[in-house]
Amino acid sequence: MRFIYFFFLLLTFSNVNSQNQFVSDDVSYKTGLEAAKAQNKPLFVMLFADWCPHCNQMKKDVFSDPSVIDFLRKNYVCIFKNIEKEEGKTLKEKYNTKSLPTFLFLDSEETLLYVLKGEMTKTDFMTEAGYALKPTMQLPYLEKEFLSDPGNSAKFFAYLNTLKKGKDRTDLSHVTHLYLNTQSDTQLLSETNWRAIANGVTDINSREFQFVLKHQKEFAAVASQNRIDRKIESIVNELLRPLVDNLDTVNYYKQREIAKSIRLQKTDSLVFKFDLTLAERTEKWQFYKKVTIEDTQKLVWNDASFLKDIGQTYLKHIKDTESLKKSISWVKHSLELNDSYDGNLLVARLYKKINDKKSALKYTKDAIAIGKQMTWNTKDADALLTELNTK
Repeated sequence: MRFIYFFFLLLTFSNVNSQNQFVSDDVSYKTGLEAAKAQNKPLFVMLFADWCPHCNQMKKDVFSDPSVIDFLRKNYVCIFKNIEKEEGKTLKEKYNTKSLPTFLFLDSEETLLYVLKGEMTKTDFMTEAGYALKPTMQLPYLEKEFLSDPGNSAKFFAYLNTLKKGKDRTDLSHVTHLYLNTQSDTQLLSETNWRAIANGVTDINSREFQFVLKHQKEFAAVASQNRIDRKIESIVNELLRPLVDNLDTVNYYKQREIAKSIRLQKTDSLVFKFDLTLAERTEKWQFYKKVTIEDTQKLVWNDASFLKDIGQTYLKHIKDTESLKKSISWVKHSLELNDSYDGNLLVARLYKKINDKKSALKYTKDAIAIGKQMTWNTKDADALLTELNTK
């Protein structure tokens, strides 16, 4: 009876014809593990969502190919789970899935052997699925090798580079710090250790990142200043973006001060933009006004588009005349950088808001002139002109 059960199970997994990409989603994870154990094969799990374009592209370009399905059926027990359905949700949480699609390669005891994320070509997927079958390329082996000699850079990068295929940067930090803790400050100043820092350090308060901040010139000699700048920006971005996305104002304001303490133009610009995004999403217009008045000219003075965005926000949400006059000066500077229809119309509307009809008329007419020159539809400016002339 047990043989008949597993024979039926094997038929269920094999029932994929050349025109159908997927094994039915109603095959449970538990059943998959049982089949993997019975067949002495690893388990392959694809986590996807119907709304995910990268998942759908993989279905279309990779899993519709009979050679891919044949390879997977021959070497793995396969299940495909939608993360918006009950078991898919559970697997997403169990394996800390943050990106889609995610491909898990497990043994029958649920040990994670290999993991991939994101869209890839058929050739790349087949290559990686082949690597996942080789014990010396699997995560348990690479982890054991690394932990036996955590100061060995070759073993560290072998483990890190495989982890990177399926993990987000923040998931790599523990491994990276284990390796870097074996390195003295002097040893950190090398191309090899810069690569470790660049790829695996995410904590702005970490010894390694603070060392980079204090020794930028020395690191630029082994890498480049551009690479150093990108890393610093990335650290600030990783520190603040999740807090902004989650509208976590309490922790944002605390971490903001740490980011501001770096005192570099590029990181100050990032903080400035995060400040404005958070202020808009939480409708903290006094904070928005404070930040823009303090730093607009210092940080985004040569960004015409950003200056107009700030002006639009002032037009909608700021009421006091002195602040509106300040925003007018910013948008007028954007016209010096790039004279535009929408910029002139915005200045006109800001002047109208502070009851300066004469100036509003001038910039409305300038907007209309640009629109006609470009053969654009000027109905918004025409309507404003009519409104101004009837008052």
